[in-house]
Amino acid sequence: METIAIPTDLLPADGRFGSGPSKVRAEQADMVAALGRTVLGTSHRQPPVRSLVRRVREGVTDLLGLPDGYEVVLGNGGTTAFWDAAAFCLVRERAQHAAFGEFGAKFAATTDRAPFLAGSDVRTAPPGELAVCETADEVDAYAYPHNETSTGVISPVARFGTGDALTLVDATSVAGAYEVDLTHTDAYYFAPQKVFASDGGLWLAVLSPAAVERVEELTSARWVPDFLHLGLAVENSRKDQTLNTPAIATLVMLAEQLDWLNEHGGLTWSAGRCVTSAEILYGWAEASDVAAPFVGDAAHRSPVVGTVDIAEEVDAAALAAQLRANGVVDTEPYRKLGRNQLRVGMYPAVAPEDVRALTACVDYLAERMG
Repeated sequence: METIAIPTDLLPADGRFGSGPSKVRAEQADMVAALGRTVLGTSHRQPPVRSLVRRVREGVTDLLGLPDGYEVVLGNGGTTAFWDAAAFCLVRERAQHAAFGEFGAKFAATTDRAPFLAGSDVRTAPPGELAVCETADEVDAYAYPHNETSTGVISPVARFGTGDALTLVDATSVAGAYEVDLTHTDAYYFAPQKVFASDGGLWLAVLSPAAVERVEELTSARWVPDFLHLGLAVENSRKDQTLNTPAIATLVMLAEQLDWLNEHGGLTWSAGRCVTSAEILYGWAEASDVAAPFVGDAAHRSPVVGTVDIAEEVDAAALAAQLRANGVVDTEPYRKLGRNQLRVGMYPAVAPEDVRALTACVDYLAERMG
C-alpha cells in the first residue's frame, strides 16, 4: 500500500481513537514512572497500595455520586470475570438479558450455560438497534449493557422486575462519561481501560445493599470459586485491597484519571466533553457524502463510541490503514461486525478538536481513494 500523506495541519494533536484500550494521558504514564520506586513491586496488602485502592474507591464514589448504602468493590480479571462472578453470586435462578451487540450477548451466554441456572431469557435487536428488558415471571436478575462497545448503541438505565429482582448494568465503556442515577441499578460494573484510560485486568462494581445481600445468600448456598466469589471481593474491598495481587500500574493510572475527571468538574464535565465530541462526529457524518452514522436513531447513538458507515466506493479497512500510516490509530470497526465502517473512541481523554481533525483527515483520504 502506498501511503497517502495527510498534511500536518490537518492531523490531530493526538491520533489515538481506540475504543478500548483507550488513550492514556501522558500525566498518567508519568505518575507510573514517578511511583516506580515506592509503590511498584511492593505488597498490595501494605499501606502504600491500600491507600491507592482507597483513592480509587473514593474517586469512583465522588465521580458517580453513590446513593446511600452503595459501595465500590474491586476484583481481579476484568469484565469477563465479573460476568462469571455474577452468574455464581447475583443470579438466583434465572436471568433476563437485553443483548444488542457482542458484549451483551456474551454475558447472556454465560448465564445460559451455567448448569445451576435455568435457561436465560434473552431479548435481542439487530446490530445498531436497541433491545430492552421487560419484567417477566421467574426472572430474578435483569442484565444489559449501558453502552454496547461493538456497535455504538447507548441504552437508558432503568430498573426492571418486581420483588427482590436485581438490575445488573454493564457500564464498561461508558461509566464515568454519562450521567446516571445509580438507584436504578444493583450492580453498575465496568473495567478501567475505557473512560478511565488504564490497562485491563481489573473490574469495578458499584453494588447496592440488595446486591450484597444476594451475594451473601447465594454464596452461603452454593460453591463458588474464590476468584469469582463476590463475597470475598466485598470483604477485601472494604479493607482497600483485592483478593489477589492487582496490577499496580493500572491502579495508578486509574487513580490519576479519576482525580483528573473530578478536578475538572466531575461527571457533568466528563459527559459534556464526550457529547461535544459526539456532536462533531455525527454532525460530520450526517452531512458527509462518504459517511453516515451506523446507529439510525440519534437518541441511541453513543457519546463515547462512534460507529460510522463508509460509502461502498471507499474501502474502510484501507482508509483505516492510511490513517494508521499517518499516526491516526485504532479507528478500525469491531472485528465481528463485518461492516465497511470506522469506530471512533471519544472518551474524556480525547480532545473534541482532535475528533474534528479526524473527520478532516477522513475527508482528505476519501477524496483520494474513492
